Amino acid sequence: VQLVESGGGSVQAGGSLRLSCEVSGADNACMGWFRQSPGKEREGVAALYRPGGSTYYADSVKGRFTISQENTKNTVYLQMNSLKPEDTAMYYCAAAPSCNLNWSSPQRYNYWGQGTQVTVS
Repeated sequence: VQLVESGGGSVQAGGSLRLSCEVSGADNACMGWFRQSPGKEREGVAALYRPGGSTYYADSVKGRFTISQENTKNTVYLQMNSLKPEDTAMYYCAAAPSCNLNWSSPQRYNYWGQGTQVTVS
């Protein structure tokens, strides 16, 4: 199983970035994006239930971030708009057997990518 993130970088406040997570070897139904800043706990940002397309978002990113998938490429995206300095973090994608109300708990996810850095100044 391999999850490979890409698309991170540096951007000014108000700008946009799109993160990609290419999934191979896993057929997990739930894909999540998490972020972690130095000294802080890993935080659930968004999740997607792949079969039905249901999405879940942290309150801090609702209306600004969008999680989506492209099945032909087995890729999950995180479109991030109106970025703020507080969005600065390492972003990880992760896979879990299912999504539910506890989607933001990192313990539910059994596969993780290596992370991609997002810096907003």
